[in-house]
Amino acid sequence: MDDDSLAGKQPESVAAVLKTFGLLQALGDRSESGISDLSMRLAMPKATVYRFLQTMITLGYVRQEADSERYALTMKVYELGTKALQYPELVDLAKNHMQTLADKTGETVHLGTLIDSEIIYLHKVDSSHALGMYSRIGRRAPLHCTAIGKVLMAWDTPEHRDHVLQGAEFKPFRQTTIADRQAYEQELKQVKAQGFGEDREEFEDHVRCVGVPIFDRLNRPVAGMSISFPIFRYDPARAQEVVALLRDASRDISARLGCTQFPLDEEATSH
Repeated sequence: MDDDSLAGKQPESVAAVLKTFGLLQALGDRSESGISDLSMRLAMPKATVYRFLQTMITLGYVRQEADSERYALTMKVYELGTKALQYPELVDLAKNHMQTLADKTGETVHLGTLIDSEIIYLHKVDSSHALGMYSRIGRRAPLHCTAIGKVLMAWDTPEHRDHVLQGAEFKPFRQTTIADRQAYEQELKQVKAQGFGEDREEFEDHVRCVGVPIFDRLNRPVAGMSISFPIFRYDPARAQEVVALLRDASRDISARLGCTQFPLDEEATSH
């Protein structure tokens, strides 16, 4: 059931909430949208869209571009979103490490966490090279074919992992994508055994990623950090060197989140 049909069966105040969040979601999916576009996408009258947008502008959550008469979200929405993080300090703790990793490798570094049955990028430091990537802060990506998704699932509890994967769509993005849950769970065992996750051109052509988890005080994986390489700059012989850099960064971030026994160290000594 879509928001519009749901709104039609609700009291007016509830319908207004549904319309408000529908507009926020639509603006988040496609920045700088016009009233006609929003009206068509949300099946709402233009006058209603206009009225709601004006209220959201007054509250500071939406801005209007003077030159194009299009609407977009403001940083106030981002500020609100950061407060929803389980660990609001996570990005601040990670960003200097991520910059260092980007400087040392010359490649793109991502920080991501779980949202529903996907990951969401919390922070990104771009490569010093010209490399267009799908990602941006706030964008979602799949669990089954990203290094961050794999490490979040590999170190998760079996119960929570089962719950999350029930909602995951094992879409075959590329020929190399693991598109079967049973095969994916075998991959997670390998990820945990080796101490890092890999994306072997499973999500984007010609891009490989290596990632590790970040842990909280209860040794739960609360985020993942990865480095992405275009295939022509990826050297398998340097993989362990890259993993060591990621592990060192994760160890410090995890410690600052209260983790006292870093799981990746324990697993490294057991192999």
